[in-house]
Amino acid sequence: MNLLNLKPIGFIKTPFQTKEGMPIQPTGAKGVKGIIEIDLQYIDGLKDLDGFSHVILIYHFHLTKTYELVVKPFMDDQLHGIFSTRAPKRPNPIGFSVVKLNKMEGNILHIENIDVLNGTPLLDIKPFIPDVDSPEVQKIGWLEGKSDKMGDKISDKRFKE
Repeated sequence: MNLLNLKPIGFIKTPFQTKEGMPIQPTGAKGVKGIIEIDLQYIDGLKDLDGFSHVILIYHFHLTKTYELVVKPFMDDQLHGIFSTRAPKRPNPIGFSVVKLNKMEGNILHIENIDVLNGTPLLDIKPFIPDVDSPEVQKIGWLEGKSDKMGDKISDKRFKE
């Protein structure tokens, strides 16, 4: 299999210095502000992004060095396959968050509702489009009856390296 070589387009700056105690999803980070500093070579790619209120951030879990195929996620005390969770210890440690885009100043994006560690490498940005990105969902697996509590959960030491 070919190895992928991904290069960050910028870095996400947040108030979260450690994994422990930070929100596990953007719903738990309501009002938390951060900034994204985009590398100047990509600044032209930001054209027209300020027309969107929300964006999808795709980033690298840069402190994750190993993975587990079966994990006990934050929202349950049972073991689940990694691909049925959003846990960070993944074969390809990639995460995503939908955040509010408050404003842009050159290569600096001011964002809100951010749930990642300070210094997280940003791989890509995509506009959030409700008609496309919010399909009608019929089932949510083992999270049924638990997902409404995600905003109250914070990270603990279970995925610490």
